[in-house]
Amino acid sequence: MIKFKMKIKNAKFLISSPNLSLCPKSNLAEFALLGRSNVGKSSFINSFVNQLKLAKTSNTPGKTRLINLFEIETDLKSFIIADLPGYGYAKVSKKEQDTWQKNLENYLLKRENLASTIQFIDARHDIQNNDYLMQDWLKHNNIKCFNILTKCDYISKNEMNKKLSIIKKEFGNDAFIYSAKSASKNAYGEEILKYIFNLIGGI
Repeated sequence: MIKFKMKIKNAKFLISSPNLSLCPKSNLAEFALLGRSNVGKSSFINSFVNQLKLAKTSNTPGKTRLINLFEIETDLKSFIIADLPGYGYAKVSKKEQDTWQKNLENYLLKRENLASTIQFIDARHDIQNNDYLMQDWLKHNNIKCFNILTKCDYISKNEMNKKLSIIKKEFGNDAFIYSAKSASKNAYGEEILKYIFNLIGGI
């Protein structure tokens, strides 16, 4: 692992795209955020880069309906975060959900600069069936993934550590805790940033 401190210098929104074909090509490593609707992906992005309004947040599940790309510039290397539509509950038609799924799978299977996916799990709830289904699909297609346990400020430290251990055991992935509100969010973010940079160095 990287032993020196990394710092995010800047973060900017690049584009919202309905599908892979309209995503701009890039030679930067890309990390795709996956998770159930309203799991906290947008809040993670904003607090991770310390820009409260970079990614749009909403209390309404299914609000993210496009592939939203953000370029993250650090003092060492830059990379891209792709916020993907959430899976699970959303007030949209079955036809639209099927279109989301098709675009999601196409992106994950064919995005050439995809370094890893990051699957988010809500700390307040048990791992859901569609979380398992997504994880099984990723492993079947040999797509890299690590997990982030979000909204940890809503549960006790003991419960948080227990759920983190369950995720590691159930999925066999590296996993991290994160809270967009906690005073420790900078420490959580630094650990995740170091892990991301380690993956970039291994490409």
